[in-house]
Amino acid sequence: MSSSNNVTVQILDKEYSIICPPEERNNLVSAARYLDGKMREIRSSGKVIGADRIAVMAALNITHDLLHRQDRPEVAAGGTTREEVRDLLERVDQALSDDTDTKIS
Repeated sequence: MSSSNNVTVQILDKEYSIICPPEERNNLVSAARYLDGKMREIRSSGKVIGADRIAVMAALNITHDLLHRQDRPEVAAGGTTREEVRDLLERVDQALSDDTDTKIS
């Protein structure tokens, strides 16, 4: 991979240079910002000291949230899953009606 695929992110005041495909750049930056925010929350609580321990606690919290959301997908999506299903159904209905219109003509 070329150096143009390097992305520099900052997590808890440290810079990390990561190689990733250009189409994943935005996702990587978003993930780094999210992780940085979680780690800062933990650090500001004052209950956990040391970057390694903060990183482990952030990883555990994020993993817990992810697993909890997988158990309850309708809550995790905040209604977006239903909206996506409605959108897909509308698109299917439209495609079927277009197909019927074409056959009638």
